[in-house]
Amino acid sequence: MFLAFRASQHLDLPVRHNIERLPRYLLEQERVVGAMLDPQKLTLLAPGSFRYTVTSLNVFQLQINPVVSIEVVNTDGKLKMRATDSELRGLAMVDDFQLTLDATLEATSHGLEGEANLGVTVSQPPILKLIPAGVLESTGQSILNGILIGIKARVGNQLLNDFSNWCQESGKLIDS
Repeated sequence: MFLAFRASQHLDLPVRHNIERLPRYLLEQERVVGAMLDPQKLTLLAPGSFRYTVTSLNVFQLQINPVVSIEVVNTDGKLKMRATDSELRGLAMVDDFQLTLDATLEATSHGLEGEANLGVTVSQPPILKLIPAGVLESTGQSILNGILIGIKARVGNQLLNDFSNWCQESGKLIDS
C-alpha cells in the first residue's frame, strides 16, 4: 500500500534596505541555499546542484534520514529549486521512497515572495502495517509542514541576515 502526503508554504517577506539588490543576491546560489537550509547538512555537488540531508526524523519509533538532491536555477529574478533525486536512509525495507520539491524565491518590489511544495510517496513499511494509512498520512503531512515551517523561519531570519552581510561585504550598503 502506498502512502502519499504533501505540504505547501507561502512566503511574503518585506525587505527594508537594499531591495533593489535582491535579484543580484539571489544569483549567489551557494550562499542563498546555504542560508535557507542548514549548511552543515548541505553539500555542493556542482554549480546549481546540491545534496541535502534532512534532519533525522523519528516516526513511530523509527529513525529515518531523507537525503535529497536539489537542482537550483536562476531565471528572471527568481531562484527555483527542485528535487532531482531522493533516498530514505534508515528504513532498509523501503526502496520506493520518492520526495518531490518545487520551490521558488522571487525578488519583488517590496521584498521576497516564495512558494514551496513538498511531497512524499512511499510504500507502507511492514513494521507499520498495523497503523491505519490515514494516521500515517496525517503524521507524514504534519512532518512535511514542520520541515517547511522550519525553512520558512530560517529564510525570515538567516536569509535576511545573510543578505545584509552580503550587502556590507560588497561595500555598497544603501538605505532604501
